[in-house]
This record gives sequence, structure tokens and C-alpha cells, in this order.
Amino acid sequence: MSSILNFPQVLLTEIFASRDVGLVDGVTIVTPNRRLAAALKHEFDGARSAEGISAWDSADILPISTFIERIYEDALYFAQASHLPALLRPAQEQVLWEDAIARSDTGTVLLAVAEAARLAREAWQLAHAWHFIPRLGNFPLNEDGKAFRDWSRYYEETTRRARQTDRARLCDLVAGLCLRPEINKPKRLICYGFDIITPQQAALLVKLEDAGCEVMLAQPQPQQSPQNPGSRRVQYDDAGEEIYCAAAWARARIEANGSARIGVVVPTFSEHRSAILRIFSSLMEPDVQRSLPGAAKRVLPFNASLGKALVSYPLINAAFLILELGEGEIGFERASLLLRSPFLSGGETEMAQRASLDAQLRNRTESTITLERLLALIEREYGGESCPVLVEVLSAYAELRKVKLRGSQAPSALARVISEVLRIAGFPGERALDSAEYQTLKKWHEVLADFAALGSVMPYASYGKALSRLRHMAAEVSFQPETPNVPIQILGVLEAAGMTFDHLWVMGLSDEAWPPQPRPNPFLPIELQQAAGLPRGSAGASLALASRFTDAWLSAANEVILSHPRHGNGRDGRALAPSPLIADIAVCELELPDYASHRDLIHRASRLECIKNDKAPAIGAGNGANGMASGGMAVIKDQAACPFRAFAVHRLGASGTKLPGTGLDAIQRGILVHHVLAQVWSQLKTKNVLDAMSDDDLEAMLMQAAKDAIAHIHRDRPAMLSGRFAVIEQRRLVRLAQEWLNEDRKRNDFAVIAIEDKRSIEIGGLELTTRLDRVDELSDGRRIIIDYKTRAPSVSAMLGERPEEPQLPLYLVTAEPAAVAVAFAQVKTGEMRFTALARDGNLLPGGKALGESRQADQYGSWEDLVAAWHADLARIAADFIDGDAKIDPKIYPHTCRYCDVRSVCRIHERAGKEFTEQEEEG
Repeated sequence: MSSILNFPQVLLTEIFASRDVGLVDGVTIVTPNRRLAAALKHEFDGARSAEGISAWDSADILPISTFIERIYEDALYFAQASHLPALLRPAQEQVLWEDAIARSDTGTVLLAVAEAARLAREAWQLAHAWHFIPRLGNFPLNEDGKAFRDWSRYYEETTRRARQTDRARLCDLVAGLCLRPEINKPKRLICYGFDIITPQQAALLVKLEDAGCEVMLAQPQPQQSPQNPGSRRVQYDDAGEEIYCAAAWARARIEANGSARIGVVVPTFSEHRSAILRIFSSLMEPDVQRSLPGAAKRVLPFNASLGKALVSYPLINAAFLILELGEGEIGFERASLLLRSPFLSGGETEMAQRASLDAQLRNRTESTITLERLLALIEREYGGESCPVLVEVLSAYAELRKVKLRGSQAPSALARVISEVLRIAGFPGERALDSAEYQTLKKWHEVLADFAALGSVMPYASYGKALSRLRHMAAEVSFQPETPNVPIQILGVLEAAGMTFDHLWVMGLSDEAWPPQPRPNPFLPIELQQAAGLPRGSAGASLALASRFTDAWLSAANEVILSHPRHGNGRDGRALAPSPLIADIAVCELELPDYASHRDLIHRASRLECIKNDKAPAIGAGNGANGMASGGMAVIKDQAACPFRAFAVHRLGASGTKLPGTGLDAIQRGILVHHVLAQVWSQLKTKNVLDAMSDDDLEAMLMQAAKDAIAHIHRDRPAMLSGRFAVIEQRRLVRLAQEWLNEDRKRNDFAVIAIEDKRSIEIGGLELTTRLDRVDELSDGRRIIIDYKTRAPSVSAMLGERPEEPQLPLYLVTAEPAAVAVAFAQVKTGEMRFTALARDGNLLPGGKALGESRQADQYGSWEDLVAAWHADLARIAADFIDGDAKIDPKIYPHTCRYCDVRSVCRIHERAGKEFTEQEEEG
């Protein structure tokens, strides 16, 4: 910074008063960033308008980086400057750095080449900005420093041969051009708002002065002195409360004076961006109905300086979803987002049909899917009649993929292909884009144009490589849609440099956040960064810079509020102290208005009425004749677990959606086991046949049963259990079935008289269709009802007024009243066993009679247990018929944890934090 202290000082107000800021008068103002330049232009135009002037020359105010590029571009127009190297775009620089790293010996062991290249680019820029290049040899280099030295040599040699330069070296190049008389230079250059001037920039200013340009330094006009009582410090419990109070303060100041200029500076803006925008939006516009599609939206009175990655915008994410589908396999979750996207052709007209299609596909597909498989599934399973536009789009896309998405192509050709893919998909959809979406789409076209320009550094690439590169470029671009001039500006530290306000709030000034932690570049010697005083290169430099910023804030507005949280975020709630840079300012409390939330507005606008709605219309005439209900035995199980769940699932048809997983899930594995054992016992029929069968014959029978079971699954899910995976699963099923049959061999003689027995039953006036795995009959005529489980529940799950597993008792009291035992058969490797309730003790291996078990005191005899089952199950069925739909989970929150209709009853909203904590503890 010392290099510019010799330049004359001037007040900006004097420059603006002279009205000669423009190209015509040869006066240019440069700023450290775009936002400050835009703010100064707005201020200049406002001053001219206030004077009653109807027309004036546009002020020449621009960031210093743009000023440097303008001189370079002007030089390109002269024939004498034909020797000038071509200026690389940031994406082109990234490609060359990645290539330099990939070709080096050290690069072969790196897992994140792109990230290393980004840090190397940063080190290259710092080395030139702070004139480190001549001094690097004076400091010892560690392993990272040596690697960067080798990479930078290769990069520099590559760009020299190709006659290319980059923005890191452009300032030095322009400084050498300044002395040429043919180069256009301003008569006077005003540097405004610079807290940091690099040696490279200072050298350029000196060259401009030598070339006859008058260089001057301007700083903001202080709004108050640092000792002015307009500066106050406030503290809040946490960051959320601090943000809310800052938003309330800003709204109050705007309501008091609509023309006031208000600034909110956040040193950790990137960390809290989402929370800040959410809270400010809700406080400035509490009526959330304005955010609904089709609603008239008003411009909110605040603007955030920090954008987010372009790839994170829904419009751009949809573009990548479309493009990735043509590359190969993508996760079904991403394909699902694409199906329901409004940015695809027909997204609005087929919205409901595509949502239904998505729900159906989740039960028929794998965790990954290709364009061809998706199209085949829609056409084969669902005919395509419900979503004709979608089928047409996918068909055209599939044809294009065969022709134009193969092999390697130049980036310019790939850019045209990408545009054609998006055009075929109908991107960006059929509805009109709003202003923010239109600007986002425009930015996307700019990024795609930058990709097309990569041909000079990346001659050819495959479609997959192109998408990866394009995604990286979109992730590197920080984008914020432009908004009209608004009074409240939410800024990061660097964006706020040089700006003045009527009211300023700086938040998050805890001892952890301010001064910020040093962040030296790992590829440059730490000692060199410290010696040069590189900002954030050392703790001392970071403290010095933070002190300058803090002093500037204290004089940047008539009212300055400095705030900090007392506790950190998260469960630890660690105590925080104020930054030492503001600790001397006395703490005070602000009186802020209590603004209504959206919920408050609803309560104030209407009269509350209490309605009891836990009773549905009874099943009967007009509501399901003869008491029939869909769902079979699950009706009773769900009614016992929670009446509302039974009502939602079996009367409203509600159901949750699931994300397809890789391979078989627990339910599908259970189905395979059931199928194998059912087929085996349908052939064996009795234990005597099992005992008499040779091992080879039994294994052959099991192999065929396992093969048939896998084929059954394969018909519904063609991509599942194919090739070697089918062979592995077949062997697993055979081993599992053999182990279970050994358990059956331990029993006395029996015959299997019912397998996958499907019957219609009636209980409590409710008719249901049931299917039970197996019924055995012993030689003396006694019968046992068996249900296979890969993990058997405990006996207690069948007992109580609301049993968790009512299927065996229900089958007994309605279909096999003479049965003397019910048992879960746990078919699990190494843990084969029966879990049973039995009248007698000699029915199953290791079994006890009811009179010898812990349930004897509760029920006494087998007959009493059967009578209790009948009474409880009949009452549960009658409650369902009667329309009992109370939200009454049996064991809260355990019953709710895996319920897939929780979003319908919304019990978690009523329970709030308690529900979440109990769920996590469980």
C-alpha cells in the first residue's frame, strides 16, 4: 500500500461536483470490485438527477480488473500490437493447469487434480500480484512448493509457445503498454475504496503516471468519527437470533425513511447465506402465498452481494440432469428429479401424470437407470399413453444419442450437441421464465460459450468428459441475478469496502470469526507470505487487515451497529466472546418492533374454530359395501398400530414413496425365501418324504426352486439378479433352505396341508383376504400355523389389546380355530428357530406349553388366549369399520419412526423437537 501513498488525495464529492467523470472528459474512477463501481455510478446518476438535469454523460467508473482488460483490448486494435499474446479465459487457465499437473510425476498420486489446479492458479496469481516470482529462490521450498515450481514452469512454457497470457500477468503486460502514445489512457485516474493495493497494481499506477495520466487517491467521506456515540455493540444468544434482529432493525429503518441507505455486513456470509436470505425474506415479506407459483411477486427491499454456484440453481441443475441422462447410467434419484422437472418439455401439462409415473417406477427399477431402460420401462409397463410428450422427448433423445453422442469431438462441436440435446428436451420448459430464471439462463449460455472456446487448450473430448468439464465450470461461476436498486444491501467484507450508508449493521463479530483465521496458500513459502504482509498470509497480517476494516465501518454510517453471538451453532453451544477489535465498545440493547410472522397473520385475519376430525364416515352403504377393505390382513395390523394410519392407507389410498436401492432389499429377499420353501413343500408334502430323500435329489429340488424364484423376481425387475449375481443368489437360497429343512427334520412326523393358503375371512363385520405361508398337521391331527420370517418378532408382538403382529392370531380365530399353535419360523443363517405360542409343549423343537410360559399368568389357558385374541381383533376390526381415525400411535415415537404416511398426519409438526430427539435417540 505504501506505493500509492505519494499520489495526491482528493474527496470523491469534489470529483462528482465537477461532473467531469467520463470518457469525454478523460476522468476514470477505478474501484476494487464491481459492486462498489455500480454503487458509485448509481450515486453519480442520482446526484445529476437531483440537480434537475435530464441528460448527462455516463460516468466512467469500473473495477480495476476491467480497466486493465480495457487497455489490453484497446491495444489489440492497433496493427503495431499484433504481437500481443491472446488472453486466456479462466476456464482455459484451469484446463492448462490441470494438464500441467497431470503430466508431472507428483500429479500421478493426486486424487483431486482439479482442486490442486485451482490452488495452483491462486498461487500463480498471488505470486505475480505481490511480485514473488523473483524472490521464490530466496526461500526454502517444501514438497508442495517444489511441485508448484515444476507445474508453473510447464504452464509458463506452454502458454509462451502458444502466445497466450492470463489475468495474473495481464497487469504487467498492460503496464508495459502504457508508455506507447497510441494506447488510450485517461487524463486522470481516481482510485477509490482500496484497502489493499498489490505491488503489481501499484507498479501499473506508476507507469500510468509516467505516461502522463494524473493518478489520484480517494477515500469515502467519513460519516462519523470512530468515537461518535452512533456506534453501538449488541449481543445475542446465537446466530439465528442475531440475523433476525438485524432483519427487524433493517425493516424498521426502511419504514422510518424509505430513501435510507442501509448496509448489513457479514464476515462469514458464505457460511450463513441461506439462513440470512430465509430470515430476511420472511421478515420483509411474511405472506408466503406470494412465493407460490402464479402469485404476483413484489421486489424485496434487500439484495445479497454473494451469489451461489451457478450449478446449484434449479434451472441449471435441470439442464445437467437432461445432459447426464444421455451419458449413460445415472442414479434413479436424479432421473426422478428430471421426470418431475418443470424445465422439461410437457413439465406443466403432464405434471400429475409424471408424478404418478415416478411413484410407479420406484417399484420396478434399480438404483441406476439409463435413457434406453427408462424409455423401455415407460413404454412396456405403462404404455406411454399417460405421458405422450415425455415419451416423444425421450425417443428423440435416444435417437440423437446413437448418432451424435459417440466418440471424441472438438469443444465447439460438443457445445452445439449440448444445445441440441437441450432443445430436443424442450429446455427450459413450457412456462414463461421469471426475471431471475431468465438471467440464470443467459448466464448458462455464457458458460456454454466459454466451454466452446476451450478448443485452443483442449482439442478433443468425449461427451462424458465434456459434461464433467462443463459442470466444473458452472460450479466455479458464482452467480446472483440482478435486482432493481433496493435500499438494503447485504454484503461480505470485501464487497463493503469503500461503501457508505445511512445505517450500517455488522454481524457475527465473535472472537472466532473476527479477525478471520489466516489462510496462506500451501504452494507458496509461508515465510515469504509473512514477509510480504500478504492479507491472511499470517495472523499478524489478518489482524492488521481486520483492524482497517473495523475502523472503516465505524466511520461508514451515521448509525453503526456491531453485533456478535454469545453461543456457537450446533448442539455444543460453545460460549463465544466478542472480537477483541470491538470489545471496548459498550454493550447496549436495541428496541426493535415485533413483526408478525405468516402464522401470526393467519391468526389475526381469521377466527379460530376447533374441529374434531378423528372420526371418518363408517364403512357401509356408499362407503364400501359389506365392510370390504383393501389391504388384507394389513388393515388389522395398521389399525392396531395407529387408527389414522389404517384410515390413510386403506381408505384414502395413501402410500409413501421409496428410493430404489442396489440389489435386493429385505422384503425381496424374504419373498425369495418364501417362494423357495413353498415350492419345496408343495412337492415334499410330508416329513417322511423329506427324511427319505437323498441329499443329491434334495439339492436338485432346491436348485430348481431357487432358480424359479429368481426368475419370478427377474420378470418384474429385468435388471436385477442377472448373470453371476443370479448364480450367487441361487446358491445362497439353496444353503438357506437346506439349513431350514434340517430344522424341520428335528420335529415329529407332520404333513403340510396348506401352502400359501389364500382365504377370505370375516372378523368383527370386516371381510378380508388373507394368505398364510403354511399349515402343518401332526400325525394325531393337531394343527400348527406357521409364518416364515427372516427375523422373527418376539411372542409378545402377538399379544395385547393392540398386537404388533396380528396375522397368526387372526388366521387362527377365523380360518383354523382348531389349531393348537401359532409360530414364526425364523429362516436366518445360523439362527434357525421357531418362536411360538402353543397349547402343548411337544409340538415344536424347544417349545413350551402356554401353561409353562410367562404368558400363563395373563391368559391361564389356551382357550382363554384364543378368546382374548378373538375379542381384541374383532374390536380392532369394528373400530376400522366405524371410522375410528385417531392419530394414536401405539408406542410413540417408535410406531411413527418407519411410518410412510407421517407427512399426512404431520405428527412430527405437533411433537416438534421432542419427536426429533426421541427419534435420534432410538
